[in-house]
Amino acid sequence: MGEQPIFSTRAHVFQIDPNTKKNWVPTSKHAVTVSYFYDSTRNVYRIISLDGSKAIINSTITPNMTFTKTSQKFGQWADSRANTVYGLGFSSEHHLSKFAEKFQEFKEAARLAKEKSQEKMELTSTPSQESAGGDLQSPLTPESINGTDDERTPDVTQNSEPRPEPTQNALPFSHSSAISKHWEAELATLKGNNAKLTAALLESTANVKQWKQQLAAYQEEAERLHKRVTELECVSSQANAVHSHKTELNQTIQELEETLKVKEEEIERLKQEIDNARELQEQRDSLTQKLQEVEIRNKDLEGQLSDLEQRLEKSQNEQEAFRNNLKTLLEILDGKIFELTELRDNLAKLLERS
Repeated sequence: MGEQPIFSTRAHVFQIDPNTKKNWVPTSKHAVTVSYFYDSTRNVYRIISLDGSKAIINSTITPNMTFTKTSQKFGQWADSRANTVYGLGFSSEHHLSKFAEKFQEFKEAARLAKEKSQEKMELTSTPSQESAGGDLQSPLTPESINGTDDERTPDVTQNSEPRPEPTQNALPFSHSSAISKHWEAELATLKGNNAKLTAALLESTANVKQWKQQLAAYQEEAERLHKRVTELECVSSQANAVHSHKTELNQTIQELEETLKVKEEEIERLKQEIDNARELQEQRDSLTQKLQEVEIRNKDLEGQLSDLEQRLEKSQNEQEAFRNNLKTLLEILDGKIFELTELRDNLAKLLERS
């Protein structure tokens, strides 16, 4: 089913100032929703927070991360992959403690998942790999190729200096990219749900048709039984036998009516499922439209960046031409000053002779 939220809370979001490396910079104007997500396909836990359409937190939990409570309502953790430190300000100490407990729980789950993955890779390593060179070789895992989380990036603690944030022009692209990935994941999940619901809808539709046929057959049988009861009452001279037969027929009719009622309830439930499937289809269409809008916005931002780059290049060329002209003017001025100096010396000599 893809990535699903497993715990959510509200808090004010901060990031460490890349310039001072000490002060906190608020990334949200008010308290926003901060959620833990679990990706069952990759067995990964993430912390995600959106301020409107802007992704202000997208942090993957790794075993070497630590969530630190710095006050009764404030906590922080370092993300070595994002080269930054996130801070959260909660409305109460209870919310902070709950978030910290979940962080530790999912951190332990990430550690166990990593160990399990490594053990699985070690078990699947071939005997030739174990005997090559007389030494045991480690299994060929993604960590051994690209380095583990500890090898690829150093751990960022509270006193470490995070990497400076990208320039102002580059920020919209990173946020838009994160939003696009998020909506694409949501769209993929809804597509899977829609496919399953469509299959269930087709099966339910077939069942409804079958039940309608059975219902019509039951109604015909009930009418036939009613007619049979009437005929027996008119024809039979044995009142006791007719009464007993009538009682049995009434019981049969009652059972058929109860079965009919159950089928009608089942039909109502299937109608409700059809309505839910339609609502999910509308949600999928809405998410598709939002994704298209984000892509259009990305294209506009790319055009703006290209225009700014052209302006910058033009400005640099103009400055270079100005420097060349100024250099030429200074050379001419130096020549004129030298000529004036010679003229002054000649005039002084003439005055001395006279």
